[in-house]
Amino acid sequence: MITILSDTHSAAGHRLEGRAAEAVREADLVVHAGDFYTESALDAFEDASNHLYGVYGNNATDGVRDRLPPERTFEAHGLRFVLTHGQNRGATGLSLLGRQQDADVVVFGHSHRHHASDAGDVLLLNPGSHAQPRGGLPTHVELRVADDGADYRVTGEIRHRDGSTVEEFRIE
Repeated sequence: MITILSDTHSAAGHRLEGRAAEAVREADLVVHAGDFYTESALDAFEDASNHLYGVYGNNATDGVRDRLPPERTFEAHGLRFVLTHGQNRGATGLSLLGRQQDADVVVFGHSHRHHASDAGDVLLLNPGSHAQPRGGLPTHVELRVADDGADYRVTGEIRHRDGSTVEEFRIE
C-alpha cells in the first residue's frame, strides 16, 4: 500500500491520528506533498514510516528546504508519480507537469482539500490535510496495487481520519 498525505503544518511532530496513523505504519511507501514546517516534523514522519518520499511546501523552514526538493519524480508499484506541493499551479499546470514527466499520477497539496480527477492521461491527486483541513475533512489517500488480471492497475481511496471512505477511484 502507498499512503499519501500533505499539509501537516507542525513545528514538532507528525500529527498523525486514527486511520492516517495506521495507514502510515502499514504502508510500503509514504508520499508527502509538503508543508511539514520544521525538521522535527519531517523527522517524526521519517521515524513513523518505512519509506518516505517528500517535497517541501511553501511554509517549510530552511532546514526542511535543505533536505527535500520542491518537486520529484519517482516510480513505485509500476506507476510513475510526480510529487509537488503545487502552490503555484492550477489544474492545467499540474496536468502539463504530469505529461512533461510522462507520469501516471501527479500528487499535490497546498489547498488542504482532497481532490481526485482524471485529466486525460494523468490522475491529479490531492490527499487533503490529515492534520489541518480547511473547511473540510481530515483526509489522506491509500493506494493499493491490483491483483494480476484485474481491469485496473491501482485502486485508491480518500479516507477520513476515522477510517471511513470519502471517495474511491481507480488508475486504469
